[in-house]
Amino acid sequence: MTVPVRIDGVGVIIPVRNEELLLPRCLTALAVAIAAVRAAPALDRPRVQVVIVLDRCTDASASVAADWPKYLPIVSTAAAVGAARRAGAARLTAGLAGASLRHLWLATTDADSAVPPNWLTTQLTFARNGSELVLGTVVPDTELSFEQRQRWMLRHRVGEGHPYVHGANLGVRADRYVDAGGFACVDTDEDVRLVAALRAVPVVEARTALMPVLTSGRLTGRAPAGFAGFLQAQTTDARVPLR
Repeated sequence: MTVPVRIDGVGVIIPVRNEELLLPRCLTALAVAIAAVRAAPALDRPRVQVVIVLDRCTDASASVAADWPKYLPIVSTAAAVGAARRAGAARLTAGLAGASLRHLWLATTDADSAVPPNWLTTQLTFARNGSELVLGTVVPDTELSFEQRQRWMLRHRVGEGHPYVHGANLGVRADRYVDAGGFACVDTDEDVRLVAALRAVPVVEARTALMPVLTSGRLTGRAPAGFAGFLQAQTTDARVPLR
């Protein structure tokens, strides 16, 4: 049986590695999702903090982040998405313990993605009703060709209770995140590793298709075996398993 939980704060983590072209789309979409949270009645309106983790960027991503002064940019030199997400979570949970962590919700997305307007409000509904982990879905944008996109959609049917794990669409209660040891400092599959660790805790999870995140359909990505690599393999090998 799940127990209702009060959520006083939301922390959003965005790892960035040379995303000057797509980061504006990401931050604009996130602003809409945050506005939806702030439109709630005062008693149901948690504070929202956003940490942009600039992970060894060599382009103008830092300048883009500076255009959003309400978001906090920090710098990582790890060149690993897991380390970047971990650094963002560490900043958001610094100095917190016990009940403070229990009432904080962490949400992660990617700089090449665009969250829907209900991204945070949906996660908060699940969290307040006792979910400690929320796993959402993703949809590739039109950078993926029409034929490739159609194939992806045919093989990637999603619904409530879906089996997928995407760092671009994941939320977790901060105390459970800490219990699981946080994101591993790796350059790929940090989301899958975290979810495995959370399930070992264990946690109450919700797997939902109610808040799909639009993500880049490019076939050459930043993480060695990330979503772009999966898309590339899928367009050439019908035997590739669903991620």
